[in-house]
Amino acid sequence: MDAGALYGRGMSFPPRVDADGRIAWSEGEDNIRENIRVILLTRQRERLLLPEFGCGLDRYLFEPNTPATRQRLREEIERALARWESRIRVEAITVEADVRDPSAAIATIEYRLVATRQRERVSLTVTLGQA
Repeated sequence: MDAGALYGRGMSFPPRVDADGRIAWSEGEDNIRENIRVILLTRQRERLLLPEFGCGLDRYLFEPNTPATRQRLREEIERALARWESRIRVEAITVEADVRDPSAAIATIEYRLVATRQRERVSLTVTLGQA
């Protein structure tokens, strides 16, 4: 089965150049994983032609690392992925304080790929203020 045909292809993220000097592309599960990161790290109104795109987790940079802040992060992540990534169905999102860094939280998204029902997981560190 061609994962690119099933899940799609797109420019890799972060953008990079292949060994042959061309723009690198990703496909399949990698493309979905990269797109999740793009959605979560893009600020709303950052894309001129699609101003509502993104989640804008950077807004929480100076928020306290408290359970309430982490709950708001979880809700933002859930809302953004439901709107912008139709190739997945989110099963669980956890946002926990990073035990090694009091100014960070770790968001873990567990999801299923719509086309194959395969389970996947992505984790992302979000920088916050101190607890």
